Amino acid sequence: MEYAIEVQDIWKKFRLFHDRASTLKEKVLFSHRRKYDDLWVLKGVDLKVEKGKTLGLIGQNGSGKSTLLKLMTRIMYPDKGSVQVRGKISSLLELGAGFHPDFSGLENIYMNAAIFGLNKKEIDRKLDEIISFSELEEFIDSPVRTYSSGMYMRLAFSIAINVEPDVLLIDEILAVGDESFQKKCINKMKSFKSQGATIVIVSHSLGQLEMLCDELAWLHEGTLVRQGLAADVIDDYRATMFGQENLRLEAESRQQAERIKEDSISADAGENSEIGESVPASAQLTSHTKRRGDGAVEIKEAVLLDSLGHSRLTFESGEPCVIEMRCRQNRPVSSLVFGIAIYRNDDLWCYGTNTFIDRYPVNVEELGDEIVVRAKIEKLNLVEGEYYLNVASSDGLGTEYDYWIRSAVFNMYSHVKDVGVCRLDHQWEVFK
Repeated sequence: MEYAIEVQDIWKKFRLFHDRASTLKEKVLFSHRRKYDDLWVLKGVDLKVEKGKTLGLIGQNGSGKSTLLKLMTRIMYPDKGSVQVRGKISSLLELGAGFHPDFSGLENIYMNAAIFGLNKKEIDRKLDEIISFSELEEFIDSPVRTYSSGMYMRLAFSIAINVEPDVLLIDEILAVGDESFQKKCINKMKSFKSQGATIVIVSHSLGQLEMLCDELAWLHEGTLVRQGLAADVIDDYRATMFGQENLRLEAESRQQAERIKEDSISADAGENSEIGESVPASAQLTSHTKRRGDGAVEIKEAVLLDSLGHSRLTFESGEPCVIEMRCRQNRPVSSLVFGIAIYRNDDLWCYGTNTFIDRYPVNVEELGDEIVVRAKIEKLNLVEGEYYLNVASSDGLGTEYDYWIRSAVFNMYSHVKDVGVCRLDHQWEVFK
């Protein structure tokens, strides 16, 4: 097996200066002081890319992706370990890197292509193709300082792709371009790959990477978590990221609840909500929560539970879910209906139902002051995105006891990248 890139036990650190000396005198007098910390951005990374394959690098900001790409281009060198790249390299690492702002686009083509190793005769031969691909014919004689970020990207990509490298390294630059040019670049990279070139690309667009890449490498805090087939790595990465998002949302909910509880100490509950004195402000868990109703049957808490009964704010599409309401009957009522509604974060109403619609009679005479309500959803078939939950108690004839808007905000993720609002169970058949 022939490898175009081999990264062996790479370690790379940067120094974070806190008190850099501004004069020679300060440097001499205070040389014994430690004015920096060592930040290891890569820690023992081992990575191999087969010749002709496309590898994507994923990970959160600060995980070391861009640094690893710069080590591959030999812009910087590792503190430990080695990097071997076989063949001619072309890179797109930073927008406008290698461009002189006062030179025209044409002059920068000659200068940038020369940096990549082309002589003047080779550049002359490819000039029309570079300009045509960039779609900048009208502006090619203008200084590049007058270019927009999208025009920078067009010119940079056109040069990099037309020097016919053996290895192409790309760092998130395609995110700048418009949709039509991005499609053009992706098609060019597919063609480039079919000719046997090796590509390493950094991007936060997982869908784009799954389409382009044979493998993905997942970096986290400078270490390689996993390298493997694109779909498998993306599944693991999404699950981990949404797990972290669930912890973040839970922490935000707790903080918000604590802030509101503190506010309620010095203010009457009726002044902090629209529901009346019987509903405490401490029950409002999100900054956009609103309450209304007369408070006869108060919803003290509304949570989403998984199949094990654990509170969750992140679910995978198709997972079972239980919406649980803990309520208190503050005064006797003759009839009682409980309802739920799910909205997408842009306020699109996705689904709503209640015990009356579902013909589930609630016998108020058998209930005590404390009431637990559960709505069990066998499959939460929402597509990926952010949603919020409304819950309600009423008499079913228009009298609202407690209507709680945005009682919980939750996230959905999915391995299937369908679009719309919900996932419908379906099967495909293709035949003649």
